[in-house]
Amino acid sequence: MHPDHEPSWTPPADAGEQPRQVRRILKLFRPYRARLTVVGLLVGASSLVSVATPFLLKEILDVAIPQGRTGLLSLLALGMILSAVLTSVFGVLQTLISTTVGQRVMHDLRTAVYGRLQRMSLAFFTRTRTGEVQSRIANDIGGMQATVTSTATSLVSNFTSVVATVIAMIALDWRLTVVSLLLLPAFVWISRRVGNERKRITTQRQKQMAAMAATVTESLSVSGILLGRTMGRADSLTVSFAEESERLVDLEVRSSMAGRWRMAVITIVMAAMPAVIYWTAGMALQLGGPDVSLGTIVAFVSLQQGLFRPAVSLLSTGVQIQSSLALFQRIFEYLDLPIDITERPDPVHLDRIKGEVRFEKVSFRYDDQGAPVLDGIDLTVPAGGSLAVVGPTGAGKSTLGHLVPRLYDVTGGRVTLDGVDVRDLDFDTLARAVGVVSQETYLFHASVADNLRFAKPDATDEELYAAARAAQIHDHIASLPDGYDTVVGERGHRFSGGEKQRLAIARTILRDPPVLLLDEATSALDTRTEHAVQQAIDALSAGRTTVTIAHRLSTVRGADQIVVLDSGRVAERGGHEELLARDGRYAALVRKDARPAPASGDPAALEPTR
Repeated sequence: MHPDHEPSWTPPADAGEQPRQVRRILKLFRPYRARLTVVGLLVGASSLVSVATPFLLKEILDVAIPQGRTGLLSLLALGMILSAVLTSVFGVLQTLISTTVGQRVMHDLRTAVYGRLQRMSLAFFTRTRTGEVQSRIANDIGGMQATVTSTATSLVSNFTSVVATVIAMIALDWRLTVVSLLLLPAFVWISRRVGNERKRITTQRQKQMAAMAATVTESLSVSGILLGRTMGRADSLTVSFAEESERLVDLEVRSSMAGRWRMAVITIVMAAMPAVIYWTAGMALQLGGPDVSLGTIVAFVSLQQGLFRPAVSLLSTGVQIQSSLALFQRIFEYLDLPIDITERPDPVHLDRIKGEVRFEKVSFRYDDQGAPVLDGIDLTVPAGGSLAVVGPTGAGKSTLGHLVPRLYDVTGGRVTLDGVDVRDLDFDTLARAVGVVSQETYLFHASVADNLRFAKPDATDEELYAAARAAQIHDHIASLPDGYDTVVGERGHRFSGGEKQRLAIARTILRDPPVLLLDEATSALDTRTEHAVQQAIDALSAGRTTVTIAHRLSTVRGADQIVVLDSGRVAERGGHEELLARDGRYAALVRKDARPAPASGDPAALEPTR
C-alpha cells in the first residue's frame, strides 16, 4: 500500500500560530457560554468549600479540643462532613454539564468537517485516501474527547483550587507558603517541555493511525480482498500491516513515556513537601523563630496536600492540552481547505428545466502548471437531443462530461444549461437537472429499496417498481427471497455488474433528471449484459438531453451528434454515417472497435495496440 497522503494544502505556520489556534479552540465553546458559566460557578463554590476544611481542622486542634468545647467540636466536625458532601455534589454536577458541552463541541466539529468535505471538489478525493479522511473524523476528533469534555473543566477547577489554596496558605502562614512554592517555576518549565515533546509525538502518532486506517479501508474492502487473494498478496499485506502496527506501537510507547521521569520527579518532590514543612517549623521553633501552633501546622500541611493534587493535575493538564493542539491542528487543516466549487451569493434558480447544454470555448486543466486537458471546446446539445463523445484514452472525454454537473469547474470558457452558466445556478437546480450513470456504480451497504430511495427519499413502493421495470431489473429483484429488502452488500457485490448498472439506472429514472450523463456506463460489461443494460439506457434516455461518453462505439450510432476528441480538442463531429463516409478518425475507431479479439495463444494477442 502506498504511503499516507496528506491534504494538498496546509495553512502557513508562523510564530503566532499557536495563540490563534487557542483562540479558535475557545471560539468552539462560545455557543455554550451559559452552561460554562454554571460550571465556573460550581467550580468556584467547590474550591471555596474544600479550602474551608483545613480551617475547621485548625479550630478543632487549637480551640475545641484543648478547651473541651464539645458543642463547638460537634459543629466543626459536622462542617467538615458537610464540606465533603457539597464538594462531591458540585463535582458530579460540573462533570455532567462539562461532559455534555464537550460532546456537543465534538458533534459540532464532526459535522463541520463532514460538511466541509461534502463541498470539496472531486479533485480532492482523487488525491486523498479514503482512510485518511475517515481517520480525521474518527481518530483525531475522537482523540480530542478528553480535552473538550473534561480537560477544560479540569483546568479551570484545578486553577481555581490552586489559587484558593495558596491564598488560604498565605492567610495561615506566609513564611511556610514561600517555602512551599520555591520550586513552582521549575515545575512549570518542566511541564512545558514535556507538553511540547508530547505534541510532536502526537502529530506523528495520528499520521500513523491515519496510514493504518487507510490500509485497512483499502485492503479489507471486498475489492481489496479480491485483489489480494487473486494476486497472492494476502501474506505480504499482513506483513505490511504488521509493520504499520509496529510503528504505531513505538509511537504509543513514546507518547506514554514522554517526560514521565521528569513528571515523576515533580510528584516525588511535592509528596516530600509535608516533611519539609514539619522540619522547617520544628527548626524555626528550636532556633527561637516565630511560634507556630500545632493546629496551624496541621492545617497548613492539609492545605498543602490539597494543593498537591490540583497542582500536579494542572501541570499534567497543560501537557495534555499541548498534545491536543496537534489534533486540533489536523482538524483545522480540513476545515481550512479551500473550496473550489462554491455557490454564488445570489444563484439562479430554475423551476422548469428544458435541458439545452452548451460548451462555449471550454478549456480545462487540473492545475496551473499542468497541460490543458480540454482546449477550446464548442458544442451545443439541444434540449432532448443526444451527444456522443468518443476518442482514445486520455482524450478528455470523462472530464468534458464532469463539467456539466460541476464535478469540476472550467478554467476557461463556460458550460451553460438553458443559457445559464452552470456556475451561476444554485446547487439544488443543478442536482435536479443532471443525472449521472457511470461505469463505476456505487451502491450503499443497505437494502435495494434504500439504495433506490437515495435518489428520491419520499418515493412510494409503486414508484420504485416502475423505475425498476423501466431499468429491466424488477423481475430479478422480485425473485430474491427478500425482494426489495435484500441487502446489496459492500459496494453491491451481491449483484453482478449488469445488475448493479440497472439498479443505478433505476435510481436515476426515479430522480427523473432532464439532462443525462452516461459515462462509459456499459464499457465493463459483456456483450449480452451490455445489450440488456443498453435497453434500459434507451428507456432512460427517451425525451432527455443525453451526453454519452463512450468506449464501445456500438452504443453511440443513434446519437444526433458524435464528437471525436483527441488531446483535448474536437477532431471530428457529425452523424455516424457522415463520419464513416469521411473515413477519418471516427472510421478508424469503428474499425478497431469491430476487430475481433485474438484467440488465446494467437501471437497477435501479444502485440501492442497501436
